Amino acid sequence: MTAAENVCYTLINVPMDSEPPSEISLKNDLGNCDMSALLTSFPPLEKGDVKLKTEALKKVIIMILNGEKLPGLLMTIIRFVLPLQDHTIKKLLLVFWEIVPKTTPDGRLLQEMILVCDAYRKDLQHPNEFIRGSTLRFLCKLKEAELLEPLMPAIRACLEHRHSYVRRNAVLAIYTIYRNFEHLIPDAPELIHDFLVNEKDASCKRNAFMMLIHADQDRALDYLSTCIDQVQTFGDILQLVIVELIYKVCHANPSERARFIRCIYNLLQSSSPAVKYEAAGTLVTLSSAPTAIKAAAQCYIDLIIKESDNNVKLIVLDRLIELKEHPSHERVLQDLVMDILRVLSTPDLEVRKKTLQLALDLVSSRNVEELVIVLKKEVIKTNNVTEHEDTDKYRQLLVRTLHSCSVRFPDMAANVIPVLMEFLSDNNEAAAADVLEFVREAIQRFENLRPLIVEKMLEVFHAIKSVKIYRGALWILGEYCSTKEDIQSVMTEVRRSLGEIPIVESEIKKEAGELKPEEEVSVGPAQKLVTEMGTYATQSALSSSRPAKKEEDRPPLRGFLLDGDFFVAASLATTLTKIALRYVSLVQEKKKQNSFNAEAMLLMATILHLGKSSLPKKPITDDDVDRISLCLKVLSECSPFMNDIFNKECRQSLSHMLSAKLEEEKLSQKKESEKRNVTIQPDDPISFMQLTAKNEMSSKEDQFQLSLLAAMGNTQRKEAADPLASKLNKVVTQLTGFSDPVYAEAYVHVNQYDIVLDVLVVNQTSDTLQNCTLELATLGDLKLVEKPSPLTLAPHDFANIKANVKVASTENGIIFGNVVYDVSGAASDRNCVVLSDIHIDIMDYIQPASCTDAEFRQMWAEFEWENKVTVNTNIIDLNEYLQHILKSTNMKCLTPEKALSGYCGFMAANLYARSIFGEDALANVSIEKPIHLGPEAPVTGHIRIRAKSQGMALSLGDKINLSQKKTSV
Repeated sequence: MTAAENVCYTLINVPMDSEPPSEISLKNDLGNCDMSALLTSFPPLEKGDVKLKTEALKKVIIMILNGEKLPGLLMTIIRFVLPLQDHTIKKLLLVFWEIVPKTTPDGRLLQEMILVCDAYRKDLQHPNEFIRGSTLRFLCKLKEAELLEPLMPAIRACLEHRHSYVRRNAVLAIYTIYRNFEHLIPDAPELIHDFLVNEKDASCKRNAFMMLIHADQDRALDYLSTCIDQVQTFGDILQLVIVELIYKVCHANPSERARFIRCIYNLLQSSSPAVKYEAAGTLVTLSSAPTAIKAAAQCYIDLIIKESDNNVKLIVLDRLIELKEHPSHERVLQDLVMDILRVLSTPDLEVRKKTLQLALDLVSSRNVEELVIVLKKEVIKTNNVTEHEDTDKYRQLLVRTLHSCSVRFPDMAANVIPVLMEFLSDNNEAAAADVLEFVREAIQRFENLRPLIVEKMLEVFHAIKSVKIYRGALWILGEYCSTKEDIQSVMTEVRRSLGEIPIVESEIKKEAGELKPEEEVSVGPAQKLVTEMGTYATQSALSSSRPAKKEEDRPPLRGFLLDGDFFVAASLATTLTKIALRYVSLVQEKKKQNSFNAEAMLLMATILHLGKSSLPKKPITDDDVDRISLCLKVLSECSPFMNDIFNKECRQSLSHMLSAKLEEEKLSQKKESEKRNVTIQPDDPISFMQLTAKNEMSSKEDQFQLSLLAAMGNTQRKEAADPLASKLNKVVTQLTGFSDPVYAEAYVHVNQYDIVLDVLVVNQTSDTLQNCTLELATLGDLKLVEKPSPLTLAPHDFANIKANVKVASTENGIIFGNVVYDVSGAASDRNCVVLSDIHIDIMDYIQPASCTDAEFRQMWAEFEWENKVTVNTNIIDLNEYLQHILKSTNMKCLTPEKALSGYCGFMAANLYARSIFGEDALANVSIEKPIHLGPEAPVTGHIRIRAKSQGMALSLGDKINLSQKKTSV
């Protein structure tokens, strides 16, 4: 349905707390007169004041809407209400004449309607512009040509009224009459064309132009041709209609494109954002030339930057992303990467995330240098900015983007690394961890950058605040320091970070040294203090003036060890062993070799001593003791075999891991590119627009959207084009029994943020059911948007009722309710039919997603709700069970396939999914095959689910419990 064909509806509000209008309530209002008198003479309508007549007329309207037949009231209303000049009465009468039956049972027009027609002819000549305009709007809804014919001269005259409200409604009235009864005004297109040429008001011109588009397209094109150079000066509502016309004309007749494409280019400079958006979309469908695509993309970018609403920014960004999907458009967009990066000035994290991903997809060797410069500036900007809560997350996004750029374009790594390595000392551990991961990959891949990275690492080493980052930095230094000078520098930094050794003796001396001057205790008078409860407390007269020891004075590594974190000590021992073994191979002098080894062994021994003492907050673990002892033994023996393990095998393991990661990324990119390729099956029908009948073209749901998607190379949304096909895929939910007086069934359409219930209600009785209402209630985080309106059902009639339910979070929900109704003519209470419950499945909102191992571990530690599900299944294979769970829960397995391959009797895997509301769901599957019970024994184990909200964790657990067992087909 086009904009011109949309009809205007009047919504009548019936107070829910009052009884629905009925004959009894009208009797009370009218002074208990009997109904026969009521039908012939309606006292409030005859003798009452305007207020009383208004209320009575409202009740009459509601009664007619509920199926009552009140033929005797027609003449009463014509005599006593129609002549009134009150505006409220006039408006109510428009509603009344719209719904009242105007014909006899044999289809002839009622004679009384001649009087009504005369009254509306007078209203069309009324001096008040509101009455004229509202009457013209009413005439758009009339379907009786006999009523409209006497009014045509008055309607024509309204085109020359002084007020624009009357003129624009007159155009709409003429259009609907011409469309329904062309014989009443055959010269309508010519009349409206002349009106359009002389009209100055924007809204009137818009309505007139829209009528010409649908009634006489040639005249619309003639008018547009005369004023095509002034289109930019028109109002935005008229510009939007011009864009619609140009699209339709060029789509039906491609040879007209050259004539109008310049006009679309001009509209890209419109002051209205809506016009610019529509013009850009139209330009993409009309032309695939690089200049057109560039102009449209530039227009989209300007919209994103200038619009303040984040929702608008995201919608237009999606358009740009869709534009990028087309192979021929991608190269054009690559030239606009720097303009796209201007969107990063938006503070919203989601907009920034999409922008960075789009820029990363478009980066090439031509623009990567400029991209890296901009990203480096953005990283530096975030260094000292903490006022926004998303600054840390934004820094992480920037680091990851630079990481990806450096991997794809190795020449850029030398420019990026010095800037990023400053962030290893950042307070935000997540951003520093991303930098460390990038540095580790860069130092392994790019041998020429190793000296630079080692140098920068040694510069920032002493400033690292996080123990996790410290461990990673130690590993990198131990693995990649290859010269004698670098090895000695590492040892110097370690000694500097560890402080004075032996640690235990120095700490004890420090404590003893600090206590000596403070043993002189000052004696003062005892002070009585009053506690919060009102009792007295006495403070000791002996007060020590010993200052508290500031932990910041300690060197970083010493602080970690005294806090009881000895895992970093095990990492240090490995690093010292690697550099000592390498030093032995580089230096030939035996004395220097022994001296370096002895220093390394001394550091390990003093750490072991500290771990066994009572000084740390937590004692050293047995694992860490074993690791440090092993390193001591390796250094004491210096065997070639252990040298190979420490200095070669470790690096090979990292190389294998990075290679596997690169292969996985290439595979995912290949799958993405395969998805983007437009594939057409051999038996697919070919649609030629030139051969398509006009009625077929007009019946399509959204021709503009389909052609826009085709122009952008996106054909994935075609499946949802046919609503009937989507209904066939849905399961009908039966709500009542076949023997109930009212039968009800529903289609449940689950959209992104709401649920639409399409309920079919059938009256299975021989009575008229009045005020038939669908009453719904919800359980869970669901909310009914609005109460469905009451209906009147004739005997054996049926109707469709739609109800919208808003969804707020991801959890199972239940919709329940009943159908209530009154039987016409019965004096009994309201009847009620209880409906069956409708269960809303959580799986409609959960989608597979991916995250890094670090993010998974962080979320696993943060999420407080855990649901442990015991495996109870009849599946006997571990891999089969895992695949069954993945299919049932829409989750994605984060554990690589290589880690799950092979058979060892047990399996552990991490699963992850995200809801459409942005809620995360984590799961850890720990299962085993009980071999002692035989080969046919089912899988056993546990699945632990963690989520931020209780509803998500419980609902996901319930889903796993219900679907664990494999049903035999």
